[in-house]
Parts: sequence; structure tokens; C-alpha cells
Amino acid sequence: MDFGVRWKLHGDGRTPAPGAVVRPDERLSWPRTIGLGAQHVVAMFGASFVAPVLMGLDPNLAIMMSGVSTAIFLLATRGKVPSYLGCSLSFVGVAAVIRAQGGSSAVVTGAVFAVGVLLFLVGLAVRHFGARIIHAAMPPVVTGAVVMLIGFNLAPVTASTYWPQDQWVALLTMLFTGLAVVCLRGFWSRIAIFLGLVFGYVVSWGFDRVFGRIHSADGSGKTVDHWRLNLDAVGKADWIGLPDFHGPHFQWSAILVALPVVIALIAENAGHVKAVGEMTGENLDGKLGTAISADGFGSMLSTAVGGPPNTTYSENIGVMAATRVYSTAAYWAAAGFALLFGLCPKFGAVVAAVPGGVLGGITVILYGMIGLLGAQIWLSAKVDLRNPLNLVPTAAGIIIGVGGVSLKISDNFELSGIALGTLVVITGYHALRALAPAHLKTQEPLLDSGTSSYDTSEAGDGQSAEAHKGE
Repeated sequence: MDFGVRWKLHGDGRTPAPGAVVRPDERLSWPRTIGLGAQHVVAMFGASFVAPVLMGLDPNLAIMMSGVSTAIFLLATRGKVPSYLGCSLSFVGVAAVIRAQGGSSAVVTGAVFAVGVLLFLVGLAVRHFGARIIHAAMPPVVTGAVVMLIGFNLAPVTASTYWPQDQWVALLTMLFTGLAVVCLRGFWSRIAIFLGLVFGYVVSWGFDRVFGRIHSADGSGKTVDHWRLNLDAVGKADWIGLPDFHGPHFQWSAILVALPVVIALIAENAGHVKAVGEMTGENLDGKLGTAISADGFGSMLSTAVGGPPNTTYSENIGVMAATRVYSTAAYWAAAGFALLFGLCPKFGAVVAAVPGGVLGGITVILYGMIGLLGAQIWLSAKVDLRNPLNLVPTAAGIIIGVGGVSLKISDNFELSGIALGTLVVITGYHALRALAPAHLKTQEPLLDSGTSSYDTSEAGDGQSAEAHKGE
């Protein structure tokens, strides 16, 4: 059976031929392939470092299991879909909500394990029925709203937890990261989050030397005098050792909070497979179900031992686009590097020591970007929010998700925030669509717009301009 672990040498093995790309089943020379693998690891560093730290999980274990999940993904897709599976930021808000309710790391990973199971089952369904079931159940108006409320739900975490720890370091880190994203070019722009972390790290160390301890909230929320950058754990950590493994613990309340994130993961996987297919010139739609299942299985395996969930990384798509090398051999090399990093506790201690103020500056941009990805889904699909059929359920769901509105079902069970907001968007959209008059299903605008593609002068008869053109 072909598992996609055999590669043909591309050309002279040095660089892609003019106008050509190194296909997934090809490779450059092994030294160059290994170097590209290291580049892929660096590209995923920023988010893969931030995610476990924000979720309160072991960074070493996160990096190690990202390598394991990547290997599983490459085997499952038979080397047809080059991708790196790194730690998913979509779960950061979920982890924050669960911990605010008193949940431990085991409860967090138990809830996320359940999401991995659901994602795996969705992948199997897509393999059997085709991608049309995704489009039917979660059209872009629904997917965009859920991604948006997941991202913006994180705003209070930044405002109340990270930013107050050191507002000036947070401000400087935010400004530097923003400049790096916008002003840097190529590869450096794609690792802007990582560069922002390094910058904030150095600034925090410098402020400690110049100004001494800061009187502010620490990581536990207590206002005390403390160093911005505390490296005590780094000095005590071993150079070689196993990460901190632990098993998951399952609580229904936590699982219900986490389940809506599966929508974001499906959207990420679908977008990734589509993007890679377009860049390589291959139709990979038939691999979508396999890719989703592989992601789900990798997340199940990672969370089963105490790590965070994983997802396909767009940062690595950027590396492929810049180098024109889509070889899965480079991703195997990246997975190997990740495994080695995971066996270095000192490396994980350095990551875990990132000051709260630095995370404040990073997350102001990062959380906003996650939320605005939902808006980008709307724009790409040309979702018309003037149509009340689209506007009403998304407006209600987003406010519920962002504002943390709760619905108490019984003394021991309530829905709130992300879970309730997602439920309102999905059920609200499909219920309203089933009950709506026919003219709304043709996307009649709710509001007038001078640049609208609709003929607003005829809107009163319940038909769009496009409908009139067909008459």
C-alpha cells in the first residue's frame, strides 16, 4: 500500500525548474529538504507556542504532539496533501471559559477530545456523502458567524488577564507585531507573531533591568510586586526529558462549551485543502473527508495524553507559496524536528516564561484576527447581511457569544457564550429559512444601498434585480 513516503528527485535537486513547482511526491536533495523542514517548524512557532501557553497546557507536549499529528495526517492522506498540523488557537476561548468555571487542565483536554471525536466522525461522513453535506448544514453565513463569535469571545481574556500585567510592554509588543505583519515581506511577515514574542521577551527583560519589579497583577490575578520575566523554571528544567503527560477528564458542561469549535476546524481544513489544490494544480476535493478525519484523530491522540488539539496551519501554506516546494518530505522533516523539541524541557520552560504583558500585546491582534476571519468568510462568499434571513440569526448569535449571555436550563446545566451563540446561529438560520417567505430566500435586501447590485426601486414587490433580469 502506498503511504506517500517515496519521493522522486526534482530536477537537479537544488531548486525548482523555472515555472515549475516541487510536487508533493517529489523532493529536493535531502540537506535542502531537511532545511525546508526546519523552515516549516519556524513558521508554525508563533501560534504553536502561544496556543498551549494561553490554554495552560505544556508547550513541550504541544510541540511534540504537533509532530505526531503531522505524521498521522501525511500517512492518512497518502502524501497527497502537504500540511503541518499545529496547535489550534480556536480553542483558546474555550479553555478560558472552562478554567473560569473551575475546570482543570484534564477537564480542558477532555472537552477538546470530544471535539476531536466529532471532527473525526464529520470527516467520515464527508468521505461517504461528499462535501455537499458541509455546505448544506453550515453555509458561509453560519460558518462566518461562528468563527467571528469564537474570536471576539476572547476579548475579555486580553482585557482582564494579560494586558493589566504590564500595559506598556503590551502596548509596545502590539505595535511591533502590527508593524511586523504589515511592513515585513515574505517569510518574515509570516512569522510576525513569533517575532513579536521575541521582541516582547527582550523588552520585558530590559524593563526588569532598568525599572526593577512591577506592581501589577501576576499570572494568578493577584496584584503583587513581581518580575516581568521570571526565568527560575528555565534554570531548573532539564535539557532532555519527557513532557508532562496527563489523561483527560470529561464533564458535559465543558464539552458543550467546546463542541461549537468543530465548525471552525471544518472551515480551516476545507480552506487548507482547497488552497493547496489550487497551488499544486490538483483537484483535492476527494481528500477533504480524509483530511478532516486525520485532523480529528490527531487531536484525539494529542488530547488523550494531555496536549492541545491541532489543525492545519495557513502559515505553512505561505512557506510553500514562497518556496514553490510542496514536497511532503519537507513536512516529515518538520515533524521530526518537532519531536526533538518536545524532548527538551528547558525549551518548553523558556516558552512557558513568556510574560503576561507580552501575551497581552500579541492577543490583542491575534484574537481580533481570528474573529475577523469570520468576516472574511462572509466577504469571500458574498454573504448579504442586508437580508434579514442572514442578519437576524447572526446578529443574535454573535452578541450572545461575545457578551457571554447565558440560558439556565436547570440548577446543574446552562448554555452560555460560545455554545449558546453557536446554537442560536445554526438553529436560528435553518429554522428561519424553513419558515421565511420565498422572496427572502432570493436575498432581498433589508437596507437600501446606493451601490447595491439589487434594484432597490423594485424591492417592494419582493424580488431582487437578478430575478427581474430573468423575466
